[in-house]
Amino acid sequence: MGNGSLPPLTPRRSPRQGRSVATVDAIFEATVQVLSSDGLLRLTTTRVARRAGVSVGTLYQYFPNKQALLFAVMEQHLAILADVIEEACDKVRGAALETIAEAVVKAYLHAKMAQAEISPALYRIAMELDARALIEAAVRRNAQAIAAALSAASDGHLADPGLVAHTLTAALYGTVPAFCHKVLSPADGIEAERQVTVMFRSYLLAAERGSGKDAG
Repeated sequence: MGNGSLPPLTPRRSPRQGRSVATVDAIFEATVQVLSSDGLLRLTTTRVARRAGVSVGTLYQYFPNKQALLFAVMEQHLAILADVIEEACDKVRGAALETIAEAVVKAYLHAKMAQAEISPALYRIAMELDARALIEAAVRRNAQAIAAALSAASDGHLADPGLVAHTLTAALYGTVPAFCHKVLSPADGIEAERQVTVMFRSYLLAAERGSGKDAG
C-alpha cells in the first residue's frame, strides 16, 4: 500500500468521559483479540465491533476506517513499550550498570512477548501504514529514559550515555522482534532474555572501559 493511497489515519474524536474511554479500551482489546484469532487479513471493523460488544456505528464514531483503528492500536502498543522502559529505568535509578541492563531487557522483552501472537500483524501494520514517526518517537522516549538511568549509575562512568542509550535502544528494536514473530516456550523465553541481557551487559562493560581509557 503506497503512502498516496492511505486513508485518513487520525481518529475522529478522542474519548473524554469515563464511558467513552471504556468503549475505546474495549475496541482496542477486541482488535487485539481478532488479530490473534483471525489474523490481519480477516480483521474487519464488523468483527471488531462484534467482539467489543458495540455497534459498527459506535466504532466509527472514534475511528473513520479500519486503517485508522489499526494505526491507533500500533500507537498504543509503542506507547506501552515506552512506558514500561521509563518505569523500569526509574526503579533502577542509581543502580549498577549491570542491574540497569537487566531491568531494561526484562521490561522490554516481557512487554513484547505479552503480544507475541500478534507481533507479525503489528510489524505488517507498521510497514503498510508507514508508522515510522510513531516508532521514532517511542525510540526517543526509550533512549532518553535509558540515558538518564545510565548517567546516574552507581558504578563506572560513560563518556556519552546518550549515544550508548541510543545504541542499546536500536539493539532492542532490531533484535527482539526477530524472535517475537513466534510464541516462545517459557524455557525459550527465559533463554532469550538471558542472551539479550548478556549482550547488553557486555556492551555496557566495554563502553565503560572505553570511557575510562578516554579519561586517562
